Amino acid sequence: MRKTATKKGGNYTVDLTKIDGDGAFQCPKCSAIISPEDETEEVYTIVETKVKKDELTELTLKCNQCGSKIKLIGFLSPPEEVRHK
Repeated sequence: MRKTATKKGGNYTVDLTKIDGDGAFQCPKCSAIISPEDETEEVYTIVETKVKKDELTELTLKCNQCGSKIKLIGFLSPPEEVRHK
């Protein structure tokens, strides 16, 4: 008898304030490199964005390698003088 496929993925939260470098990080489940520079959607897909007062507060991605959903938090606000230009 054939086994039924188990549910792929999982739900994870990544705090961007805890990441060094250019913002790239590994998927918590499969270790695929998720980079903000990658705009191809080969590695990940943006699922949802949350904005408060014109500022990005949360971004949910789906890893295309393992199906995990990854919630990104900890977006830094631009300096006050940049926001009002």
